Amino acid sequence: MKLKELFSAHDMTSGPPWKRIMEFTVPMLIGNLAQQLYNTADSIVVGHYVGDNALAAVGSAGPILNLLLALFVGVSTGAGIVISQNYGAGKRDKLSESIGNCVTLAAISSGVTMLIGLPVTTPLLRLLETPASIIDWSSGYLHIIFWGVAGCAFYNILSGILRGLGDSVSALAFLLLSTMLNIGLDIWFVAGFQMGVAGVALATVLAQGISAVMCFWKLLRMRDVFDFTLDSLRLRRDSALRIVRIGVPSGITQAIMSVAMLVVQSLTNSMGEVVIACNVIIMRVDGFAMMPNMSFGQAMSVYTGQNVGAGKFDRVNQGLKQGGLMAVGFASAVTVCLLLFGKYMFALFTDTPELIDLANRMMRILAAGYIAIAVSQVLGGIMRGAGDTVTPMWISLFTTIVLRVPSAYVLAWLTRCAEWPKGRPEALFISLLIPWVLGAAISAVAYRRGKWRDVMIHDPAV
Repeated sequence: MKLKELFSAHDMTSGPPWKRIMEFTVPMLIGNLAQQLYNTADSIVVGHYVGDNALAAVGSAGPILNLLLALFVGVSTGAGIVISQNYGAGKRDKLSESIGNCVTLAAISSGVTMLIGLPVTTPLLRLLETPASIIDWSSGYLHIIFWGVAGCAFYNILSGILRGLGDSVSALAFLLLSTMLNIGLDIWFVAGFQMGVAGVALATVLAQGISAVMCFWKLLRMRDVFDFTLDSLRLRRDSALRIVRIGVPSGITQAIMSVAMLVVQSLTNSMGEVVIACNVIIMRVDGFAMMPNMSFGQAMSVYTGQNVGAGKFDRVNQGLKQGGLMAVGFASAVTVCLLLFGKYMFALFTDTPELIDLANRMMRILAAGYIAIAVSQVLGGIMRGAGDTVTPMWISLFTTIVLRVPSAYVLAWLTRCAEWPKGRPEALFISLLIPWVLGAAISAVAYRRGKWRDVMIHDPAV
């Protein structure tokens, strides 16, 4: 494949399904790993140069940040699916219109998120009983992120457009460059200028803004695929509503899951700074462990969207079999790596032996769950790619609200002891493993029932 072809839109409606899925997944996986480096670099730098409390402060900000970025998730998901279906169907006019509307929606969503995020940050941290020793750091970190939220919004939505066109390589290249910049700025601001937690927030904002600019530059150069004009930026009722209709369930899912995380974060905070820091380390490593699963889920969504748009429904089932086997294989390898080398990964974040041992024990609880997540992501990706984003939403809401949150508090109550008066930290992670496993089983049942096929057949835009 020529270099120019590598950095261009890709047709996933012909050729061996496993090959098309893998061609898309590998750049996506590398890109997702690079994306995860943003927060991980923040945690490693503040953990080593400032201390465990600074590490806990960055982690405590995470659930609030995820909640208020839910709008981006919805628009990005809707953008990827609508654009992949229009591209697969060869509808240049509709493709141009939908891309322009996505750009406008990115601007609107970033403005709304900044206006909401800035005033509610500190009250939410207080509501979650964030320890006094870290609340000012957490609040300062979030305020800087929200002032620069436009870069995050545009990068996520514009890269979603590129992926919908089958071009996961360009987004990867831009992300790798900005990730290296982010790491360099983290060290410069924190170790050099002694800016502490504020330094890593500023580095993240600057790096994400640069990646967004590069994605926009790439789209401007793809005139052979679509027409990008000022008129295309004008919101069209049908296009905008379709993007929102498909994306809203994913955004709602993200928002409600983030609320659930906030509730569980309150329980985590009550267990003290050590458990908070442990949870931060686990979630950072978990972010990397999840990347193969997330990448295959996104690949299956684009693959399904393009083939549905082209009317090649038989290739969807072929993609499930071949893509599913690859996803489970990757997840199994990740599980083995976590069990064998997890302790060494945790040592990157802290020099405190007790914290490393605690994190290692907690990760052993979660390790086997990544295989279950692989199944959920592949099946959910197919359903979303076909236009059925509602079924995955209900599955996620059930496993999070009905299973995760109550089980965390019940298990914490049952494991109270003199050493852990608020409950043992194992309760937090067992309550995470339970919905992962049951979520995979429910996804399999939902896929076989086939509501996503009905959505695919009756959507007039397909």
